[in-house]
Amino acid sequence: MRRRTVTAGNLEEILQVTAPAPATEQAAAPPAPAPREDHGLRTEFEFELPRGYVDEAGTVHRHGAMRLATARDELRPQIDLRVKENPAYLSVVLLSQVITRIGTITDVHAGIVERMYATDVAFLQDFYRRVNSEGHTRAAVTCPHCEGGFEVDLSGGRLGES
Repeated sequence: MRRRTVTAGNLEEILQVTAPAPATEQAAAPPAPAPREDHGLRTEFEFELPRGYVDEAGTVHRHGAMRLATARDELRPQIDLRVKENPAYLSVVLLSQVITRIGTITDVHAGIVERMYATDVAFLQDFYRRVNSEGHTRAAVTCPHCEGGFEVDLSGGRLGES
């Protein structure tokens, strides 16, 4: 059995070959099967940034949404030249692929993540890890005063809610 070696050069080629067909080709395809039952899999998670992203007009955007990452989301940054030059840039590229919106901004790209405050990027990195590793946005915390334990929801909400 021959094995095919995948290098950075031909990974993009493989990704293009396995990409879904354009809408014109799909029109000629047989009708799609009936929609599956919803099994409760949550694929998008709302969040609220601690500081907020400030756009060019000075508007602060705090609420946003992040979708679950796919294998392709985790592979694509590995062939990005910016990541090859600076491995720390991996989180910027990865976050820009899985954040679906921040406030009214729906075209989230690496440049937007670059201009975020470090506090917000750290929050999003932790949020990404929780959503994709643990499947939820809750965290166990302990009160420093009474030593009581409880859960908080990291996705945000109104002050005082968890």
